[in-house]
Amino acid sequence: MVQFLFKLVLCVLLAVTAAFAYLAIKSGDPLYTFHEWISPARFHQYDRLIRSVALEHHLDLMLVKAVVWRESRFDPKKLGSHGERGLMQVSERAANEWARENKIAGFNLGQLFEAKTNLEAGTWYLRRAMEHWDHQSDPIPFALAEYNAGASRAQRWSGGNGVTDISERQFLQKIDFPATRRYVESIIDRYRFYQHRGRM
Repeated sequence: MVQFLFKLVLCVLLAVTAAFAYLAIKSGDPLYTFHEWISPARFHQYDRLIRSVALEHHLDLMLVKAVVWRESRFDPKKLGSHGERGLMQVSERAANEWARENKIAGFNLGQLFEAKTNLEAGTWYLRRAMEHWDHQSDPIPFALAEYNAGASRAQRWSGGNGVTDISERQFLQKIDFPATRRYVESIIDRYRFYQHRGRM
């Protein structure tokens, strides 16, 4: 009886794995995750809000969604190991800068667990990082590194103020924080995936 149950469970697992592989192949999506397959609604519930906030801040909505995907997997209540909060894992410092610059009266950090507030603050911060790097032919990897590790580190990895344009590959090679390098690469991969699909 135990052997029969073991074989039955094994067959079910193989069938689920085969179905998942078929779905990934059919969708042409090498990044299609198990969680997206099991719970697709979770990965689209903020699409309208992301679109609205991204357009307001003049950012590609697919890039913003890729950041949300990497930072929180669309969990608005996520609390990071250094106190980052919500969908875009906004830090206390970044949130306070956003609130001050935008004259948000009565702001408190608990509001970062509200999807709209978090997306507003995170997208504002990402837009500012993009503006820092608009002299690069592709500012995205530089802005993502800044979003993750701070402006001074991103500046150091870029070679300093005297360097006007280096390739994404050269920049990534200079990032000496493996976690930040993986962070930037994973968001760029997800961003390109959304672009290839033509939708979020």
